[in-house]
Amino acid sequence: MAFRTLACASAAALALLSTSALAQTEIQWWHAMGGTNGERVNKIAEDFNASQSDYKLMPTYKGNYTETMTAAVAAFRAKKQPHIVQVFEVGTATMMAAKGAIYPIEQLMKDANEPFDKSDYLPAVISYYQTPEGDLLSMPFNSSTPVLWYNKDALDAAGAEIPVTWDDMQRASAKLVENGMKCGFSFGWQSWVMIENFSAWHNLQMGTEQNGFAGFDTTFTFNNDAVEARLADIATMGLEKQFVYGGRRGDSLPMFMNAECGMWMNSSAYYGSIKDADFAFGQTMLPLDTSVADAPQNSIIGGATLWALSGHPEDEYVGVAKFMTYLSSPEVQAWWHQETGYVPITTAAYELSKKQGFYKENPGTDTAIKQLSLNTPTANSRGVRFGNFVQIRDVINEEMEALWAGDKTARKAMDAAVERGDVLLRKFERTTK
Repeated sequence: MAFRTLACASAAALALLSTSALAQTEIQWWHAMGGTNGERVNKIAEDFNASQSDYKLMPTYKGNYTETMTAAVAAFRAKKQPHIVQVFEVGTATMMAAKGAIYPIEQLMKDANEPFDKSDYLPAVISYYQTPEGDLLSMPFNSSTPVLWYNKDALDAAGAEIPVTWDDMQRASAKLVENGMKCGFSFGWQSWVMIENFSAWHNLQMGTEQNGFAGFDTTFTFNNDAVEARLADIATMGLEKQFVYGGRRGDSLPMFMNAECGMWMNSSAYYGSIKDADFAFGQTMLPLDTSVADAPQNSIIGGATLWALSGHPEDEYVGVAKFMTYLSSPEVQAWWHQETGYVPITTAAYELSKKQGFYKENPGTDTAIKQLSLNTPTANSRGVRFGNFVQIRDVINEEMEALWAGDKTARKAMDAAVERGDVLLRKFERTTK
């Protein structure tokens, strides 16, 4: 009898657990984080799922940024879209123009009665993803900015100083090559680093209409004397191997990690890949072109945000809202920042990282935050919001690669990039009318 009672009780308990599991609402999250960062994304999801029992976050890797956004667009058209999709910053204008497809995060949080205060977020990060009226469209997640990474051992061995200006970059690169290195410096994501951020850092306009923030009828202006002169100088440095081009995105990272190049300009978010280097390394602010500006303005962000896609039952967005709150918590953001090198998106996460002694133990890891917050952003340094910018970056890459190969001058390359880019801007503008 006792055995039968126990068996019945066990069956009832199992049924209850099964019912509870079935009651969980699944939230689909498509992302572009592969490798180690993909594992970190999975940990965030697992920890969120363990923190409550009503929702189950389901992260899915969909390829690189372009592939992920393309997959989400196709899925929406087929009415099989995820609740959340990670989109890189250059896809912002495209997402904004996708009328009816997005559920603005600030509105979503309000509709779900989830506490949300924009003043908690770093202004340099949140301003990029706001409407002209100040409403937040997507939730910042992995935000970064380019910095100058350097091999301290190599610089010391060559008798070179850590560069502050572009003149310093030339001198340090020359010394590194003279001391036996295969190249002085390289960089990745070259449009982002050498066009978009070079312009913002020196308070130069990249395009009209406040770099696209004030309207889609913008035209490019980055084929100016300052940009062309800097690129021409880099191309000249390439003749002496002081500069070596290593490819788009992060393709040139091995050149830095293998101690072939003594310096590397790319995202602060490569900290997770660089922190175990076999040499002493550091990161410092982007070099200043003193022929263009007396002091730097501020750098602009890259990385991606999380967009909510419309078309799901109302109650499921409550789970999305609760995940956004969890993701923005100081503990989660401080952990993500310290693991990856992405900037913390909230002031509280930044302060927690300070309190935990992260910046004292890892000098230079707050460089990205300092760069972004160096000055109040201007219309030239708030960021860029151009339509079809994913394709336009490919155009800029092609023209810059023609320059590095010696097939074009800097002027011809930038003039061609602007001309071709403007065609794509007009094509995008037509789709918004």
